[in-house]
Amino acid sequence: MALRKYAGYAWNLISLVGMILAVTATGLIIGFLSYEGITGVEKPYLGLMTYFLFPGMLIVGLILVPLGAYIIREKRRRHPDVDIPPFPRVDFNDAHKRHLFLFFVIASIGFVLIVSVASLKGYEFTESTTFCGELCHQVMEPEHVAWANSPHAKVKCVECHVGPGAAWYVKAKISGMRQLYAVATHTYPETIETPIDNLRPARDTCEHCHWPEKFYAGRQKVFYHYAPNEENTPREINMLINIGGTPKSEHHKGIHWHIGQEVSYIALDRQRMSIPYIAVKEKDGTVTEYMDTEKPLSKADIAKAQKRVMDCLDCHNRPAHVYRSPGVEMDEAFAARRIDQGLPYLKKTAVEVLTRPYKNKEEAKATIAKELSEYYNKNYPEVAKAKSKELAHAVTVVQDIYNRNFFPAMKISWNTYPNHIGHFYTPGCFRCHDGKHKTAAGKVISKDCNMCHTVLGQKQENIPAGSAPVKQFVHPVDIGDELFKANCSDCHSAGGQDVPGGEKHAKGGEKHAKK
Repeated sequence: MALRKYAGYAWNLISLVGMILAVTATGLIIGFLSYEGITGVEKPYLGLMTYFLFPGMLIVGLILVPLGAYIIREKRRRHPDVDIPPFPRVDFNDAHKRHLFLFFVIASIGFVLIVSVASLKGYEFTESTTFCGELCHQVMEPEHVAWANSPHAKVKCVECHVGPGAAWYVKAKISGMRQLYAVATHTYPETIETPIDNLRPARDTCEHCHWPEKFYAGRQKVFYHYAPNEENTPREINMLINIGGTPKSEHHKGIHWHIGQEVSYIALDRQRMSIPYIAVKEKDGTVTEYMDTEKPLSKADIAKAQKRVMDCLDCHNRPAHVYRSPGVEMDEAFAARRIDQGLPYLKKTAVEVLTRPYKNKEEAKATIAKELSEYYNKNYPEVAKAKSKELAHAVTVVQDIYNRNFFPAMKISWNTYPNHIGHFYTPGCFRCHDGKHKTAAGKVISKDCNMCHTVLGQKQENIPAGSAPVKQFVHPVDIGDELFKANCSDCHSAGGQDVPGGEKHAKGGEKHAKK
C-alpha cells in the first residue's frame, strides 16, 4: 500500500506495462548495440530489431506510462468529494517529489540519447549493403551475390542507387517502402526487370569516382581462354582497347567518344536490345540521324518515341551486378590455377553440366558432383584414381560457379540480364555498330573491329608457333565470311564453349597454317 501511495497515478496496469516495455527495450538496445560493437557482426534481422523494433517498443512503453496515469486521474476526478487540481502539484521542498523530478530529468536525457543513437544507427543501417542485400534474402540474393563478386564490391549500394542529396534519399525510401510491402505480401515479380525505372543519371553517381575528362587513349588487356578439348588447351588474345576520352580531353576518339558527344537513340524494347534509330548532335549543332535499314521508323514514329541520351549505363549496364557465363568462369579458374588443367575435357564437361536447368541449388549441387565423378570414372578411370583430390576440388569449384551465377528460386541464370559491354555473349556494341545503320546520304555506322580494339597478338591451336604476329583476329575455327557477317553472340549466347559446333569445325586451322 505504501508503494501505491507514493507511486500515485502511475500505479495502474497500463502504466506498469509501459514501464516494463520501456525498461526491457532499453536493456535490449544496450545489449544488442554492445554485442555488435564487440563482435563487429552486422546481421540484417539483428539490425532490424536493434534500430527499429526495440526503439519503437521503447517509445510505445513511454507513451503508455503517462497515458495510464492520465486515465486513472480522470477517473478520480469524477468523484466530487475528491479535490484534484487540473495540473500536478510540484513542490521541490518535498523530498519525494524532488527525487521524482530528478529521476524524470535523468530518465528523459537517457531516453533522448538512446533514441538518438538508435535513430542514427538505424539510418546508417538502412544505408548498408547488409540491409539492401540480405534483409529480403530470396528477392535480392542474386544481385547481392553478383555485387559481392564484382569490381564494385567495396562500393555501397546507396552510392550508386541513391547518391548524395536529400531529394534522391527521400525518393529511394518511398520506393523502398513499396518494395518492402511487395516482399511482405509476396507480390514481387519472380524475376526483377531491368533496367530500373527512374534510376538516377550516371553523371550524378558514376562520375563521382570516374572522371571522363581523364579517360586515356588505350588500355592493353589479355584475354585468357581454354579450348573445350581433351587438353583444355590454353588460348590467349592480347588486345589494345581503344578507350579514348571525351572531346574535352586530348584523346577524344575511341569508345568513350559516345559520352563526350551527345548521342540519343530510340529502343523498341525494355532491355534496349533493338535500336532502330540513332541521332548524333555534331559540334556545330546539326543532328545526324542513322536509321536501321532493316527496320526503319517513320517520321511519325520518331516524333512520338521516347529518346534516351547515352550515358555510362548504356554500355556499362551491369557495373556492379555481373553474372558470368560458365565458359568465362572456367577460363578464369584455369588461369588462376584453381582447377587442374590436366583433367581431360574438364571445361567441356563442366560447362555442359552447368548449363542444364535445375529446380533448385541443391539439385544442381548434387548433379554436378555425381556427373563429373561418373564421367571420369567411366571415361578416364586412371585419371580419376590418380587425381582424386584434384577432381574433388574441381567439383567444388564448379559448384561455386553455379552458386554465383544461377538462382532458380528467382528464375535467374547468368544470361538473364544482357551485358552490353563487348559483344561476345550478347549483341552489345553491335546493337548499333552492325553495318546496317545508315544516314539518308549513305553514311554507315561501321562494324570495323579496329575502331574499338587492336589485336597485338594471339595464341591458339590454329596459329603455329613461330608464325608471323597476328594483325587481325583469328577465329579458333575457320567459319569463313561469317566472322564478319554474323555477330559473335549468334553462336556464343548459349553460354559456354569458345568453339561453337565443336568437332564440326575441326578443320579450322588449315587455312591460316598454309599462310
